[in-house]
Amino acid sequence: MCQYSAVDGLGDDWHVQHLGAKAAGGAGIVFTEATHVSAVGRITEHCLGLWNPQHQALLARVAGIITRCGAVPGVQLAHAGRKASVRRPWEGGAPVSPAEGGWVPLAPSPIAFVPGATDPTMLTHAGIAEIAAQFAASARMAREAGFKIAELHAAHGYLLHAFLSPIANHRNDAYGGDLPGRSRFLMETIDAVRAEWPADLPLFVRLSCSDYMPGGLTIEDTVALCRKLAARGDVDLIDCSSGGVAPDIRIPSLHPGYQVPFAEAVRHGAGIATGAVGLITEATHAAEIIANSRADIVLLARALLADPGWPLRAAKTLGVKPPLPDQYGRATLT
Repeated sequence: MCQYSAVDGLGDDWHVQHLGAKAAGGAGIVFTEATHVSAVGRITEHCLGLWNPQHQALLARVAGIITRCGAVPGVQLAHAGRKASVRRPWEGGAPVSPAEGGWVPLAPSPIAFVPGATDPTMLTHAGIAEIAAQFAASARMAREAGFKIAELHAAHGYLLHAFLSPIANHRNDAYGGDLPGRSRFLMETIDAVRAEWPADLPLFVRLSCSDYMPGGLTIEDTVALCRKLAARGDVDLIDCSSGGVAPDIRIPSLHPGYQVPFAEAVRHGAGIATGAVGLITEATHAAEIIANSRADIVLLARALLADPGWPLRAAKTLGVKPPLPDQYGRATLT
């Protein structure tokens, strides 16, 4: 969950305590917020980054506190694409033009995310290769910093998703057209990252399984894409989300677990492990998802923002004894 609290990509004690608290609260894995691979790839000027040694040093502290508290540290690597250069949500989220101190976003096609935003620069083949290399460099720094899981953010309208979706990708070259063309950039990014991310460390990919728009990605498209990812053998889990490619989408129904059917469809249709997300707030609900093989893990965000001790409370509700880290132990919740 983005904290919008970094300066020039560099986090501080806020990020250390924020993520450390989630680990101390009993989570099995704790992921960073979207951690951007370049300055122009940030959503806002306050977003976290990992492209220089100062960023790496801070994130090594983050990985260290997560590990010390008994969880596995994960890093989510991202590039905002055409959704870059905006104000923070509590400042209205409006686009920030270069004249106002923003920057020109990058995208598969020169189509602004919202009317009035700066038209993004359409990436050349050389530009695409450069960004794949940036993802790889960030993955290397994350590995050296002590992270044990990496996730590529290819959802919510950000750059990798924008290439996948016909809504944002109007190219007619090797990176556009049909699904194999639109997924080429993702595949090349995975190749680049895996050159720096060891085979024995898991790699997740977060996908928007549906664009909720006519002419956009469908769950059938996502299952087809995930079959190819499963066949590659170097992606370990699909984090199944949805939406985000356009500002005017309408989600048919918002209810607890509304995105779980995506995880279930990918898991059974593509033969690859999945993570379930989406308004999952009750321990019994999370347990049901796993028990009925609807997903392999449950991923929580807002529930942990509201209650960092949610996992320990869930363990008590379900009668499960959580594992404890070495000599430190976790707080006992009554």
